[in-house]
Amino acid sequence: MASIFIAVLSFFFIFSTYTTHSHPLDSLSPDEINQVVAIIKGSKLGSSQNLSFHYVGLHEPSKQDVLSWLSSPTKNPPSREAFIIARANERNHEIIVSLTSHSIVSSSISNSTGFPIQTTEETVAAMTLPVRYPPFIESIQKRGLDIKQVEFGTFTVGWFGEKGKVGRVISVLTFYKDVSPNIWVRPVEGITILVDLDKMAIVEYSDRQVVPVPKAEGTEYRATELKPPFVAETKPITIVQPEGPTFKIDGQQISWADWNFHVAFDVRAGLVISLASIFDLNNGKHRRVMYKGHMSELFVPYMDPTEEWYYRTFLDAGEFGMGLSAVPLQPSTDCPPNAVFMDGYHANHDGKPVKIPNVFCVFERYGGDVAWRHTEGAIAGQNIVEVRPEVSLVLRMVSVVGNYDYISDWEFKRSGSIKVGVGLSGILEAKASTYTHTQQIKEEVFGTLVAENTIGINHDHFITYYLDLDIDGEDNSFVKGKMTTMKTDGSTPRKSYWTVVKETAKTEIDARMQVIKPADLLIVNPNKLTKVGNQVGYRLLPGAPASPLLSDDDYPQMRASFTKYQLSVTPYNRYEEWAGGLYADRSLGDDTLYMWTNRNRDIENKDIVLWHTLGFHHNPCQEDYPVMPTLSGGFELRPFNFFENNAILKMKPSKDVTLPGCNSTTRSTTTP
Repeated sequence: MASIFIAVLSFFFIFSTYTTHSHPLDSLSPDEINQVVAIIKGSKLGSSQNLSFHYVGLHEPSKQDVLSWLSSPTKNPPSREAFIIARANERNHEIIVSLTSHSIVSSSISNSTGFPIQTTEETVAAMTLPVRYPPFIESIQKRGLDIKQVEFGTFTVGWFGEKGKVGRVISVLTFYKDVSPNIWVRPVEGITILVDLDKMAIVEYSDRQVVPVPKAEGTEYRATELKPPFVAETKPITIVQPEGPTFKIDGQQISWADWNFHVAFDVRAGLVISLASIFDLNNGKHRRVMYKGHMSELFVPYMDPTEEWYYRTFLDAGEFGMGLSAVPLQPSTDCPPNAVFMDGYHANHDGKPVKIPNVFCVFERYGGDVAWRHTEGAIAGQNIVEVRPEVSLVLRMVSVVGNYDYISDWEFKRSGSIKVGVGLSGILEAKASTYTHTQQIKEEVFGTLVAENTIGINHDHFITYYLDLDIDGEDNSFVKGKMTTMKTDGSTPRKSYWTVVKETAKTEIDARMQVIKPADLLIVNPNKLTKVGNQVGYRLLPGAPASPLLSDDDYPQMRASFTKYQLSVTPYNRYEEWAGGLYADRSLGDDTLYMWTNRNRDIENKDIVLWHTLGFHHNPCQEDYPVMPTLSGGFELRPFNFFENNAILKMKPSKDVTLPGCNSTTRSTTTP
């Protein structure tokens, strides 16, 4: 029973806070959120009756101040500040508050287009409006539906070339519950409700058509309600750590094996990793790999251009917040039994701290993978077998944005690699239809008939990551190592071979890439060489590439122009962090990663940021219904001449673990 492990429920880990000084990149604590809000409410802005808080987060110290403190952590950390985006008098107010001096450092009204993250409270308030609106009540009655079984969801509406100031409106769509909680595949089609969030009033209403609501039968997914027969069960599998986990958590810093890094919670990005460094056994010190990394934006355009659907082109991080949408993780299901959990805090609409318990989990993963191995049988009289198991450390968060569940992982490996993964699960965003069989369909339906009267609409997911890599220091370069076919000179039977032609990008436009052809995509430190003369670096190993298929002049693509290239590089700028712009809701696409890179700034041998977009083209199928099995993707940041040799060459073989009722002997069967 070598594949079965037993959980150990007692953990030997350290949960503590800094007794002397907080880390300068720590998330705002509940007390700090209260202080920030009290300072703002005590200012002139506090007299506004409609004051609301849409982003309250750390205003990070300058990079140099953080690195200076890191080199001498016994001295006082940099001044601690918060950045706030508040709405008052239908304007976006940007405020910086000093928690050190308990004062407002700066306050200004933004002239940018677009609006900040929507708050939970205002979207909930918007969903209470239709049930008191006579035209809506009439629409439900003529469909023969019970208004008590009607549920609502809020959807951003984007921008489609409107001139002048656009209103801060959202669409409230209608769904039917009845006997099943799976409302997303049971839409009440044809009704459009627009709500002005600032006025909190319905400003537009139409009922264009009546379409049958898909039936509830076959939509149930709760274990307690599903009826036999069930798929075949597997025997329990868990993990044992009889000596406790290897990692330690000190405040918001985590150390594991050779890795050290900082973890924080942000209401927009969710999980933020900073100051990741790895110990190099050859020179006896930690070497920095990444200053900061997180999800920057998530673009989800649906491919139905009809009246009730054309605007469903979401920028999930900037419009809804991946942190605001994060949910408590479930022990032993979302995370294995050996996981340790961490909480997160954000400010609500009124500025009060809200706790998300178990927002992150941290665990060591071993699934039987091999870190490295070799069997040598070519030496006479010897049979050498050396194998090392692959144990890694994973940090996980789950965000639920409407119907979709996004599982975000950061995985640290002993070899020096960092793997970033994202899993897509949840419920399809479905359209009600009159069709019950594909043979009835004679027109474009923009998706797949996944059940009777139910069409899963084609759509994309483009996830853009912000990766401020500092390979052995801040001054780095981006090198494209193109795999190029070469012809031989005729002196050999071979006709061709490939070689690597390296090109160092000098400007931002040089670096923009659609990752299609084979290439080594490297961030190197040209000022640091290995003993044999190679530049130290890290390589980006992208997943399967996915390019936007919308036309460049389509308004959603203009807003999400940063997805045109799977790879971009910018000079470090602490205020360029959100690929879709600081104000994504109803934005015009004039403040995006794509627009920044059009400046074509110098990036060679400078402090640079790597941006990588991974994507999924989702053509739904029946297996995605009524709940979708997880679809996974990701990328890897892998050492490339960073170490002098294999970083885990001297990793000792794993110890055997003896468990009651199990043994590690191999069970084999012979096939006649």
